[in-house]
Amino acid sequence: MQRGSDRLSVHRDDEMKHELQGLLRSGHPTRSEEWHDPEPSADDDPQVWGGPVVPGTSRASLATVRLELARILGRGSFPAGPEDLTRALRRKNAPDGLVEAVGRLPRKERYATVQELAETLVGSER
Repeated sequence: MQRGSDRLSVHRDDEMKHELQGLLRSGHPTRSEEWHDPEPSADDDPQVWGGPVVPGTSRASLATVRLELARILGRGSFPAGPEDLTRALRRKNAPDGLVEAVGRLPRKERYATVQELAETLVGSER
């Protein structure tokens, strides 16, 4: 039975499976035109793919902590204090280590930007 909400026909679906078969079996792109392949990460890109970024670990540079906080919190969370930021991080399912690090900050402090928060977190862990 065919539902009307399908975006692709059965034939196009099979064609796409056939196109991806080489990639799925080999684990790397199989196209001869390199412009189809995604770009590899640059040497200076922050390494956030290796697990959660937690201040105080060897991987937690200022850039990686700032990137992770900005990715999770966004602009709408600032200005705020540690309690508000901790609630926002929990609501957005942030890694526990990051939530705990923000929760340990002085309660009376206020942070206007992600940069200020990241500098405080990285500086307080050293």
